[in-house]
Amino acid sequence: MEITICDGIRERAVFGQLKARGGEVDASITAMVAEILAVVKEKGDAAVCGFTDCFDVQGRRDTMNVVAEVRASAAYDGCHVSEVNYAQLEEAAAQCDPAFIAALRRASSNIEAFHRRQLGQSWFCTGENGVMLGQRVRPLHRVGVYVPGGTAAYPSSVLMNVIPAKIAGVREIIMATPEQKGGGAEKNILAAAYVAGVDRVFLMGGAYAMGALAYGTETIPKVDKIVGPANIFGATAKKLLYGTVDIDMIAGPSEILIIADETANPAWLAADMLSQAEHDTLASAILLSTSYNISAECTKELEIQLEKLPRSEIAREALRNFGAIFVCESIEQALEYANEFAPEHLELCVADPFALLPMVRHAGSIFLGHYSPEPLGDYYAGPNHVLPTSGTARFSSQLGVDDFVKRSSYIYYDKPALSKVYRDVETFARMEGLTAHADSVTVRF
Repeated sequence: MEITICDGIRERAVFGQLKARGGEVDASITAMVAEILAVVKEKGDAAVCGFTDCFDVQGRRDTMNVVAEVRASAAYDGCHVSEVNYAQLEEAAAQCDPAFIAALRRASSNIEAFHRRQLGQSWFCTGENGVMLGQRVRPLHRVGVYVPGGTAAYPSSVLMNVIPAKIAGVREIIMATPEQKGGGAEKNILAAAYVAGVDRVFLMGGAYAMGALAYGTETIPKVDKIVGPANIFGATAKKLLYGTVDIDMIAGPSEILIIADETANPAWLAADMLSQAEHDTLASAILLSTSYNISAECTKELEIQLEKLPRSEIAREALRNFGAIFVCESIEQALEYANEFAPEHLELCVADPFALLPMVRHAGSIFLGHYSPEPLGDYYAGPNHVLPTSGTARFSSQLGVDDFVKRSSYIYYDKPALSKVYRDVETFARMEGLTAHADSVTVRF
């Protein structure tokens, strides 16, 4: 990787390329997803079963041909979507490596402890003349959690999406995950669902799973919100379904930005960059350092470690297209660029990370010091790993308990209280030209 010496011009050009990687979804993909959702809405279980058979079991990728066949065919009429029962979840957990199950339970405990601190409370207050105002915090009734099951089969995502919903008090959590070609689901995902306490699990994937959760079918109950990572088809479906249901966010490719001083270890920096680059070819890994020597050693370490990485081709392409190393004039300049980029993951690999923390304005999750690598947050520490990407950390937050509740306000005025203020209400209403609004208060007097 080339090292860019920051001079106010060259780094701007590189940053411009890095920030442009998200882009718009191809119109053809949006059209295909819209067709899939229309068929699911029309045919329910038959559509989901047809798409599952064609896409997940047979592995077909001629999407529009599949859509046309499923729409016209009666072969799947009367079919019901496959559901994994509790005994099967328990069996999957029993088949997993005990060390993995123990790690799942310890991670779950950490995630639960962190998210319990986010739990909001209802409140009310009283004012003069008998006025009472308040807010009720109530959980969503039913939530759908989508969990990919292909090369991106991440049990950790089950914990991160389900545990905050359970803490919020969501009554029913429905999980969707693709059916494997040999039947059933990925056992580690089912084990995580067992540990996290998922209520029901259906075997379905992609855009059609999102549609089934949003619209409901003969088998699958309609949910109020869909959360969880997905590929471009699933993410596009979530975007199109927003309004029919709520969604968590439209997540883009993973990204990490590291700020390092002369105390950083180049081998560790390289390992942390690769931890994101191995996700997919669109992932971004950026190093901002005040030391040219550290930066140069990091490039050497990247090459050494890439040779040993099973997903080296994916990581290499990600670094080639969306990786960068900058040598900054100062830590303050590095922080300026970091805030502009607003990364999903920000590592402060410096001698005194807490001194820099107040200067961080935009980041999804912040990792402080040399012994807090990003994977610690992905799996174990407790904070959520569902984070804003592509610069959206400027205005959005990580997934949490608040994403699974809704707030209702309430108002109580008695007659004396209303009599003191109704003329003000009338004034507002008449100013806006809404006569019936004004009459609604004046009629009482």
